Amino acid sequence: MSKPRFDFTIHAVDGKARTGTIQMQRGEIRTPAFMPVGTAATVKGIKPEGVRAAGADIILGNTYHLMLRPGAERVARLGGLHKFMNWDRPILTDSGGYQVMSLSDLRKITEEGVTFASHLDGSRHLLSPERSMEIQRLLGSDIVMCFDECPRADQPRDVIARSMEMSMRWAKRSRDAFDAGGEHAERSALFGIQQGALDEDLRRQSAEALAEVGFDGYAIGGLAVGEGQNAMFATLDFAPGQLPADHPRYLMGVGKPDDLVGAVERGVDMFDCVLPTRSGRNGQAFTWNGPLNLRNAKHAEDLAPLDEECGCPACRDYSRAYLHHLIKSGEMLGAMLMTEHNLWFYQSLMQGMRDAIAAGQFAGFAKRFRTSYLK
Repeated sequence: MSKPRFDFTIHAVDGKARTGTIQMQRGEIRTPAFMPVGTAATVKGIKPEGVRAAGADIILGNTYHLMLRPGAERVARLGGLHKFMNWDRPILTDSGGYQVMSLSDLRKITEEGVTFASHLDGSRHLLSPERSMEIQRLLGSDIVMCFDECPRADQPRDVIARSMEMSMRWAKRSRDAFDAGGEHAERSALFGIQQGALDEDLRRQSAEALAEVGFDGYAIGGLAVGEGQNAMFATLDFAPGQLPADHPRYLMGVGKPDDLVGAVERGVDMFDCVLPTRSGRNGQAFTWNGPLNLRNAKHAEDLAPLDEECGCPACRDYSRAYLHHLIKSGEMLGAMLMTEHNLWFYQSLMQGMRDAIAAGQFAGFAKRFRTSYLK
């Protein structure tokens, strides 16, 4: 029998927290899942085999950056994104919507889509639901995100409402364009994106519109954009429950380790964020006892590993003193080792949550984590 195009199975539920598996043709994704971000066809500072060794089942690629360089058509001619970057497991590509929305001085939004100027060379482009689906098809992604607008949460309610309603029209156009994608549509999945900022009623309207169209999974968009953790958690108290319970729920662009635990506690299944890799390049390590700044002089003669509980190569083979030296010296190896450690930590955190949910002990796990991490 051939592997399913997309199959989500929930194995255990503890409170609102769930653990399960997404089965796709390129492999299984264990949930809750954290997706390392490979913006430009690379997870910065680490080879694909290192990402897999850390425990990642899926990575994220970026439609906006890849359409501009090297170009989606070129990636297709070279055999697709998986072959291009030597990653044979699932890839989720975002729609490009968030990136073009952030170019406030370089873009114009209409019902058709977003016209924008490239941040690389100033060339003009139109990104629409149809073009976004085409680009993600050319890349060959396994999970495709529908095209949406992501307004700031501090905008007036009527502005957020109009934006959400347009995103829902774009979601239907994305669905239609994806379904016309031939073989790619037959083996890949499409996720809709809930919008509505912090407003419970607008989020409900968005969820109902998406469910009417029908998607393989549902993302919670428009959070982790400056509203703060308390406001994000207050929204997650209701937003995941508005989405179909038998489909995966993906919180986009989140986040810090304590964000992940709090979001899983509220029913979220999938995450992505640049934080572990970006922080690693900047000398910050995540550990079970909280984050460490390896630039701090107190680590200059510390022979302890980054984290006694971690089995990653950086913790196994190198001291904090050596990593401090590498980072202070601007050596490339420092950023690579710190990135590797952070990805191992994030994947270990996800595995710990999966195990705790399966054992019916998630509340205790979350309490112990916060006691140690947030001390």
